[in-house]
This record gives sequence, C-alpha cells and structure tokens, in this order.
Amino acid sequence: YQTKLEFALKLGYSEEQVQLVLNKLGTDALINDILGELVKLGNKTETDQTVTNANTSVMREASSIESQRSESPLQEDVTEHGDNLRPIVIDGSNVAMSHGNKEVFSCRGIKLAVDWFLERGHKDVTVFVPAWRKEQSRPDALITDQEILRKLEKEKILVFTPSRRVQGRRVVCYDDRFIVKLAFESDGIIVSNDNYRDLANEKPEWKKFIDERLLMYSFVNDKFMPPDDPLGRHGPSLDNFLRKKPIVPEHKKQPCPYGKKCTYGHKCKYYHPERGNQPQRSVADELRAMSR
Repeated sequence: YQTKLEFALKLGYSEEQVQLVLNKLGTDALINDILGELVKLGNKTETDQTVTNANTSVMREASSIESQRSESPLQEDVTEHGDNLRPIVIDGSNVAMSHGNKEVFSCRGIKLAVDWFLERGHKDVTVFVPAWRKEQSRPDALITDQEILRKLEKEKILVFTPSRRVQGRRVVCYDDRFIVKLAFESDGIIVSNDNYRDLANEKPEWKKFIDERLLMYSFVNDKFMPPDDPLGRHGPSLDNFLRKKPIVPEHKKQPCPYGKKCTYGHKCKYYHPERGNQPQRSVADELRAMSR
C-alpha cells in the first residue's frame, strides 16, 4: 500500500484519490490499473471543477442582472408614484395653530406637515399664510420659529396672502378662499381641520370638492399624523386618497371574519376575496339544490 501511495503522490495525486481508487479496486490491484483509475478520477474532478466554476459565474451574473432588474423597476415606480400624486394645498394658519395648541402660531408645525408630504414624494406642495404673520410676535398673537416662513417662501412652497393697513387698520384678504380655489383648480388635496362651511355654501362644486378632498390630521408632539381612512372606514386608504389614480384596487366592504367557513353565501354582507366577482351559494342552498 505504501509503495502504491508513494508512486501516486509522485505523480501529483492526493492520498484521498488513491484511497478512493483502492476502495474501488481493492488493495491487491496492480499499479497500472490504479494509475488508469487515477487518470479517470483526475479528469472527472477537473470537469466537475470547471462546471462548478461555470455555474458560480452564471449565478453571479444572474444575481447581478437580477439586482439591476430589482433596482430599475423600483426607480420607475418611484417616478411613476411621484407623477401620480395629487397637489397638496396646506392651510398654514390652521396647521400652525394646531401644533401650537391653539395658543401659539407654531411655524414648526407647518414645516413638519410640508416635510411629511415631500418625503412621500409629492412635488407640488403649497402653503398659504396671511402676510401679517410676517410681523413681530405680540402677546395677543404669539408666533414661534418665524424664520421658517421666510425659508419656505424662498423654496417657493409658502405663499403669503395679501394684507395691508388703511388708516391704521389692517385689511386682510380671506386666505381660506385662496386655499379652496387653488386646490379645486389643481384637482388637489386640502390639508386642514377646518370644514370651510361658508365657502361650501357659496358654490355646489366647492361643497362637493371639500367633502371629497379635505384631509384632516393630528399632531402627536412633533409628529404629523393624517388618518389612514380620510373619508371613513368605507372610503379609500390614505395612499389611494393622495393618488390621482389608485394603484391597488380597494374593496369597500370589510373582509368576512369567517373567511372560507362562512355559510351565508352571496347573502353575506362582508367581502370574500376567495370568491372574486362570482356569487356563491350558501350551504343551505347547496343542500336544497342537491335534494332536488
């Protein structure tokens, strides 16, 4: 065994390969037979290694292509998503006073709301604030972080509605009218906790628009939080409410809590995704049909 092993090692074969051949041919096998098996084994190992390397290379290329594919649709979706989002018109006074707990005009609240929509991909965001809010803070009209207004104005996000003084008296234009008019003309969303009842009574089309496009919100400390169901639990989700065209189809009905075990059939008032659009008979109706 030792002689055969040394002979194989000198030719460049490993001890494991010799052991494999001897297990196959037996320890009494001739050196020529052992050499022939070693040659076959060596060729097979090289072929397997080549195939393995080729497979590894193919897998790497496939993973590279797959990663490129997974990245490019994502970018396309982001672009399409941005184009599919509605313009946003923010009632700056309402948002600022809400963040300031109705005691302070908090400009930081406006910034939080604007950032929330920009981070979601909205490109068209407009904030209306009365021009007299540029004036210095007074005890009867407290205002904080006033520099934010100037910054948003430079970024062409914030618009000051006109106001002027006539014989010491301030004349202020109605900023709510600017908000509703722009949102209506741009087919956008109004962000406010105001119901705009006076404006809704002016024009029927404005009333319908305010009912369908008003997005209310809450502030939890410094977190801007609009509801997930802006038009109620049977209305669209927040994502589809903010889109021009809904991406995910929505079902107005609540999913049935019994799922496939439901025995009401087409009489069930809940939604059954497993049935699709086809009505399904109840268990009792099925039994009646079978008995007939």
